[in-house]
Amino acid sequence: MKIVVIGGNGLVGRNIVRRLQAKGHDVSAASRGSGVDIITGKGLRQALAGAEVVVDVTNSPVRDGPAPYEFFKKGGENLLEAEAAEGVSHHVSLSVVGTGRLDDSPYFRGKAAQEELIRKSGIPYTILHATQFFEFLLEIVELSVYKQSLRLSPAYIQPIASADVAASLAELAVRPAKNAIVEIAGPERQRLSEIIQRFLTEIEAPYEVVTDILAPYYGTTLDDDSLLPGEGARICCTDFQTWIGQSEYWGAGW
Repeated sequence: MKIVVIGGNGLVGRNIVRRLQAKGHDVSAASRGSGVDIITGKGLRQALAGAEVVVDVTNSPVRDGPAPYEFFKKGGENLLEAEAAEGVSHHVSLSVVGTGRLDDSPYFRGKAAQEELIRKSGIPYTILHATQFFEFLLEIVELSVYKQSLRLSPAYIQPIASADVAASLAELAVRPAKNAIVEIAGPERQRLSEIIQRFLTEIEAPYEVVTDILAPYYGTTLDDDSLLPGEGARICCTDFQTWIGQSEYWGAGW
């Protein structure tokens, strides 16, 4: 099966490519580094020539302001147009738990617009909603820190290892399109403020976490269950302690 992974040189994309190649599939990674740009459309048709399945794991390089909405909308339009022209028979897209209920956030509003484009494209599809990656905990810290403290929401979160997400996407790519959303999450449910404090303790970062129900999260405020999956979500096995024990942060001597 010929499969193209858009964003295939990123964190999740590289993992998907390796897994699918190990199963004997004809897989290629497309990204700006390989001359493919979903925003301008450059190189898209050529990259998708002959592809049966496209897996889209692209992400906005900017997380705040209006840029994420424009990225997901324009990128989605260009990618789906190229897929239709090349006769792609299954579009697999990585999205985020919380999409559709956090429209105050340009990021989540952009993901919702992208999903609507997919549903209306006429191309058979599968959308994977994943909870926040453990690998993005540091990004949350960087976006939230002011001086020596972070103000964070006490909303619940059920984070997941990116490797578990990649495994699920690789599996979905070779199965028939579901024309539906599939949800996955990690095994532990904790408050966002608590898991960030746990992460900071593990890496010995000298920051104080302050709980604030009004603290913004990618441009919106959260209710307790805004970032939680629904019933029937697939629960993956990698917990926080297992992940950090295998991560670049373990024993880093900060």
